[in-house]
Amino acid sequence: MISCASKVKDEKVADTDINKKTIPTEKDEKVIVAANQTEAYLHLLKGKSIGIVANQTSVVFKNDGYTHLVDSLLSRGVNIKKVFAPEHGFRGKADAGAHVDDGFDKKTNLPIVSLHGKNRKPLPQHLEDLDIVVFDIQDVGVRFYTYISTLHNVMEACAEAKIPMIILDRPNPNGHYIDGPTLKIENQSFLGMHPIPLVHGMTIGEYAQMINGENWLVNGIQCDITVITLKNFAHDIPYSLPIRPSPNLPNDQSIKLYPSLGLFEGTNINAGRGTEFQFQRYGAPFLDKEKCQFTYTPIENFGAKYPKHKNVLCYGEDLKDEVLNGEMTLKWIIKAYENTTDKSKFFNTDNFTKHAGTAELQKQIEAGLSEEAIKGSWQKDLAAFKKTRKKYLIYN
Repeated sequence: MISCASKVKDEKVADTDINKKTIPTEKDEKVIVAANQTEAYLHLLKGKSIGIVANQTSVVFKNDGYTHLVDSLLSRGVNIKKVFAPEHGFRGKADAGAHVDDGFDKKTNLPIVSLHGKNRKPLPQHLEDLDIVVFDIQDVGVRFYTYISTLHNVMEACAEAKIPMIILDRPNPNGHYIDGPTLKIENQSFLGMHPIPLVHGMTIGEYAQMINGENWLVNGIQCDITVITLKNFAHDIPYSLPIRPSPNLPNDQSIKLYPSLGLFEGTNINAGRGTEFQFQRYGAPFLDKEKCQFTYTPIENFGAKYPKHKNVLCYGEDLKDEVLNGEMTLKWIIKAYENTTDKSKFFNTDNFTKHAGTAELQKQIEAGLSEEAIKGSWQKDLAAFKKTRKKYLIYN
């Protein structure tokens, strides 16, 4: 049996304030996101009625901070009619999976149309007064991170309404590798709409081109898209997100570990929700406390009103100092399964299959296959995807 880490002290440290971080690159030139390149798209918006798909990451950076894209465009006289909000809402404060209602933005009084409430796709009446839709959301490059599903739905609605889209590209912090099981189309859901690996290695702009190019929209229709590209970016350049992309991805470590620990979302294991170390630890009351001596207790907090095992002591593993770059790993989910005292409590089968994209992964873990053997079974699909992906890459 594989033993979990043996740390026992649950250190209390302040959550990293990543809103104050700068954008590091390996070069002297900083990556310039598309939103900052107003000269490339402002002329396309003048005199038009605009809808914007946006959240808290949709910003124009300045030397002393940033301005929200909506505020920036309004100050330049752009006629924004409404905002479309994805999972977590326009200001990015709603829990994962939580129903988000329509409403109005308190600052601008613009109407907000939720794309994570009763509708996941804009309705025809939402688009009838628009000339162009702008999409600007920071992604993290993981299939079950739902912003690419929102991208698909908005593209499809715009294609049906014959409304063009402008996509303002942003770097993918996990864009330097491709890994994980490929989704089987019978497992399609909002957690995965396309036959791609769990980690796809593309920016939002590149991915939009793939959606069109692979005819994934209904009946193979095409969306008229214009991608405003990044400057000084390549897939192998490290990029640190200056704003958390969702409530439970607070820092670079959580974003690196998310492809691996996100699979716990389909189990009864807590992956750090309800703590200040989301996606940097895992645990449950039913893990072997002799083997898993690190302990913590999830509580209600920002972004997690009802974390798994709320107010219950969990045994598990602390990963906040784990070094992992350029791959996703199954070692932690295999450890957790092997150290579960009652294996009938481990998997939430339907949800796990949606996260994994295939029913096979659960069977492989239950059968005791090694990580090497499981990852070996992915290689044919990964090789095929890499060939497809290459057709749509904008950056090296």
